[in-house]
Amino acid sequence: MAREPSQNQQHSHHWVRLATALMVVLFVAVAIWYGTLPEAPAESPAQATAVVSPGDPTFVGRTTCAGCHQEQVESWTGSHHDLAMQPANVGTVLGDFDQATFEYNGITSTFYRSGDRFMVRTDGPEGTLQDYPVLYTFGVTPLQQYLVEFPGGRLQALNIAWDARAVENGGQRWFHLYPDAAITHNDPLHWTGAQQNWNFMCAECHSTQLDKNYDASTRSYHTTWSEIDVSCEACHGPASNHLVWAKKEPGWEQLNNFSMGLTHMLNERNGATWQHDENTGQPVRHPARTTDTEIQVCAACHSRRAQLFEDDRTGQPLMDSFLPSLLEPGNYHADGQIDGEVYVYGSFTQSRMYQAGVTCSDCHNPHSLELRVPGNGVCLQCHTASSYDNESHHFHEVGSAGAECVDCHMPAKNFMVVDPRRDHSFRIPRPDESVALGTPNACTNCHDDKPAQWAADQLVSWYGEPPKGLQRFADAIHAARSGEADAQYQLAALLQEAGQPAIARATAARELRNWLNQDSLQAISKALEDKSPLVRYGAITALQPLPLELRWQLARPLLDDPERVVRALAAEALADVPRADLTVSERIALSNASDEYLESQRNNADTPSANVNLGAFFADRDEPVIAERYFMEALALDATWLPAYVNLADFYRRQNREQDGAQILRQGLVHLPDSADLNHSLGLLQVRQQRLTEAVTSLARAAELAPDNARYQYVYAVALHSAGQTAQALTVIDEALARLGHVPSLRELRWQLEAAR
Repeated sequence: MAREPSQNQQHSHHWVRLATALMVVLFVAVAIWYGTLPEAPAESPAQATAVVSPGDPTFVGRTTCAGCHQEQVESWTGSHHDLAMQPANVGTVLGDFDQATFEYNGITSTFYRSGDRFMVRTDGPEGTLQDYPVLYTFGVTPLQQYLVEFPGGRLQALNIAWDARAVENGGQRWFHLYPDAAITHNDPLHWTGAQQNWNFMCAECHSTQLDKNYDASTRSYHTTWSEIDVSCEACHGPASNHLVWAKKEPGWEQLNNFSMGLTHMLNERNGATWQHDENTGQPVRHPARTTDTEIQVCAACHSRRAQLFEDDRTGQPLMDSFLPSLLEPGNYHADGQIDGEVYVYGSFTQSRMYQAGVTCSDCHNPHSLELRVPGNGVCLQCHTASSYDNESHHFHEVGSAGAECVDCHMPAKNFMVVDPRRDHSFRIPRPDESVALGTPNACTNCHDDKPAQWAADQLVSWYGEPPKGLQRFADAIHAARSGEADAQYQLAALLQEAGQPAIARATAARELRNWLNQDSLQAISKALEDKSPLVRYGAITALQPLPLELRWQLARPLLDDPERVVRALAAEALADVPRADLTVSERIALSNASDEYLESQRNNADTPSANVNLGAFFADRDEPVIAERYFMEALALDATWLPAYVNLADFYRRQNREQDGAQILRQGLVHLPDSADLNHSLGLLQVRQQRLTEAVTSLARAAELAPDNARYQYVYAVALHSAGQTAQALTVIDEALARLGHVPSLRELRWQLEAAR
């Protein structure tokens, strides 16, 4: 498993995509839902006796679908899915290419026309101005990006974008996606870099039947698609067998009458009604939703996730191909509210709506993507106006912003500068948690001149007590992030609370890796059998620090997990298991799951993160030559990829090659001089080499760059004490405690140093 250098990065995996391009997904329902399919003819006796098996489904294209489903295609036409990606021409380009200029960080870019081509003159990979033709538009509103072709089949997304909003709303202008970051050609976020690469970062969710086709031997792409935009089969799946069924062609009898040859039956709303419980007044779905097909289809793109396997849209569950992100700092606040760009799914699964059986198309038209009913009406499809759409509930004047359901329960945050995205966790505002934990709340989002305590007091005056809502995990997640003394007990309790969202419980399982003991292991072992694959994944990541024998005992059953991603990650956690000690059946299970893990990483061989993971995997399997090759490939792909330096240096340490480790860390500091993690790693290496004076300097720099990292403050203080500077060590500890509050390890160290004086 790739060990990461910072608590601010995922501990176990480096697959989280830093996507910056606009991502969209399909909320499409099958055509039978709308009653537009031809009725299946009755069988003739001859047909009843003939048995012909249809082949594997293939993609047939939107034009074929439109023959029977014209109404749905007309609704889809002009939608964000239709316009997700288009060839650049006078009918699709919205930006001003009439010699328009835009200045950013000392670079003046010019947008102009050359004949029929749309051109941009801007800083290239070497930092010099160059002229590039625009091949494709990307998105349509509230912003539009532009794709430029590079050698090796790459398409790169310019991070100067066009604001497509109306002038009166501040639009019709060029703007930079990182206005305050001063991005240069050496920066990982520069438009020519890997993090703005369309083939890996964006393509899957903007086109249909996308095949990335990366060749690791030449570091080149031959990316293909069947349709340039997000079309019918991107959601419904390949439809050739559906045509066999509809046309009663040979083999149609073998197609299940329920699925009608479709790989995804998006019919979870069929026959569903919402009735109000007399005791609670809350709407209740009848019958209860028992499947997640539609939500998982949407989540393939509308989620912050890593894609580990190809998604051929043949009906597999989400975690057969994708690994959703947990509640990572920077992506989510401790209470689960959105912080970074997380694309809906992770917040929606936290909601009471999700638990009650609401699905995407209850609120959104799956073809036009518009709300089914505007304004509060979309909520009043299920909730009664007499209970909710009045001042006795929201305490705001009817028609004002405070009376809008979404402004209180789905607060928005701008991403990509101009694109507001709403939190889909449908939570009750908790200003009391804002006071205690520093999380945001909808009340002071609007009343930004008031403190959180004012809002908390106001809610108590209205309702008699602070409203709680469903999501009650903020204290536990905050305790883990802060290293509080009772964090392990709060996390274990959260992990075992089945009514809390799976994403929060999975996060609790993962965080317990920092507090492994008999009690926490008992909770983790139960989580390994949880019905949620996300919780099982979180529990697997907690096992890495355990001794091999215990790790094998706990993780072995997950090698046969029904979800492919879980099996693969179990194999990663068991990479160092000696095969010779296993039974035949155990060896087969581990080998099969390991092959899946290797496939998942090689599927992302165009990324430094996957190569780091492969390097760590082969290092654990004691195959150092292969491991080193993958680590070096990670650096060849991206010389600014921090985990590659730290993991390679650690690999050299394990190989007793400390001098090579020092060299690679210094090489990393050339590219990333302000990296606390690299300075810290170098300081530890210098300690091992007994170069204490140099080590103190490196560790001091790490502590300075990461003042809120308690571990870095601790190690720096220990180094100072070892160098005979105990008074300075105590000062470092006191300053850290003043910033961070109660950190048991720092307080214990302070007591030890005082006792040693």
